[in-house]
Amino acid sequence: MKKMLTALALAVVAIPVWAATQSVTLSVPGMTCAACPITVKHALSKVAGVGKADVRFERREAIVTFDDGKTSVQALTRATADAGYPSSVKH
Repeated sequence: MKKMLTALALAVVAIPVWAATQSVTLSVPGMTCAACPITVKHALSKVAGVGKADVRFERREAIVTFDDGKTSVQALTRATADAGYPSSVKH
């Protein structure tokens, strides 16, 4: 029982309390056809921690909602680049 309580206490301490849902808009200028957003959305959706990816072909952007305790903007831009669509944070 004592070992179980110790493990539980360690698990609680290990969970980052500062993790929060974040949203970022990525510029994805390489999308050149109406099918491109499907690939970009699929790549972003495979990243652990992504809750939603709204990819807009007309604006060449992706709005991504994610858990910053599980992933980062760098991981998101890497995912799009690995899929053949380099992206950057839109300011």
